[in-house]
Amino acid sequence: MTDDSRLIPAGSQTVGPFFSIGLDYLIDRAPVLHADKAGRIEVRGRVLDRDGTPVPDAVLEFWSPSLTVSTADQDQYPSGFRRTATDINGNFAVAAMRPAAAPLEDGRMQAPHMLVLVFARGLLRHLLTRVYFENEPGNTADTVLKEIPAERRATLIARLENHQTNSYQWDVRLQGQDETVFFAW
Repeated sequence: MTDDSRLIPAGSQTVGPFFSIGLDYLIDRAPVLHADKAGRIEVRGRVLDRDGTPVPDAVLEFWSPSLTVSTADQDQYPSGFRRTATDINGNFAVAAMRPAAAPLEDGRMQAPHMLVLVFARGLLRHLLTRVYFENEPGNTADTVLKEIPAERRATLIARLENHQTNSYQWDVRLQGQDETVFFAW
């Protein structure tokens, strides 16, 4: 028996519901955005399980690949990063700078989007997805969106709810009908 034969893969640790213990200081507490906040957006939505039941203790991390410049919040958050938790009804809201188009390594441009990591109880590993924004001209040419079957693309696109406040609505469905597209990593 060699030393390698004793190495047995172990499952990942199940996440949650303990997020407030170590992550609370990074939760986004930005106020609701107003029209005078040029360049800012708000994404509101819900995290739902396969039965459409709200997930009350999920955490979502939003990363913008196009935001590399300093922001007013740099002391509190890394640039282009926001974290938010769901409430008892599965609702979340996050305020951020509007992402811009971002180049791929080969020079092609991606539509403005944010990478989203989803953490919730019962998940052995976090989920990775993206959120794009309705009515962005770059959406039709985006390499990633074009790879998604047309009937599933809507799960990645936040709908504009209020033009004056730049507020978007986007739900995360963990399984089932209209499941959000998640990416392997």
